[in-house]
Amino acid sequence: MERQNQLSDEQILEEAGVRVTAVRLLIWREIRRSLAGAFSLSDLEDALPTVDKSTLFRTLTLLREAHLLHDIDDGSGSHKFCVCHHEGTLHCTGHVHLNCRVCHRTFCLTDVRIPQVGLPADFIPEEAEYIVKGICPDCAKRN
Repeated sequence: MERQNQLSDEQILEEAGVRVTAVRLLIWREIRRSLAGAFSLSDLEDALPTVDKSTLFRTLTLLREAHLLHDIDDGSGSHKFCVCHHEGTLHCTGHVHLNCRVCHRTFCLTDVRIPQVGLPADFIPEEAEYIVKGICPDCAKRN
């Protein structure tokens, strides 16, 4: 992530093969600055009410295909995204996510890697998700 923080938003998009446009840059900046952690299309719509939903969806799809975002299936039924933490490359690193059963927010634990799982020798893993479900500190304080 250190290298990614040294690059400008435009350079990050260009290195990922994303053609930089004003609206893509606006969306990427909003995601990186305001939507820390996991977010949904609805969250992005709320943050950028002047950008139409289809443009937001197409841009999220493009950013996911460019490996700048990854999908999170947190079991909530809501499709969520998270910024990839590249560590100098354009590939997501597998990290743990927390899902609060009360407020339904999902948090990225970028410093906690998905543990290695012993798989049969002929099995080729393509994706791994690791979700811890519980109650976040904010919700725990309210109860």
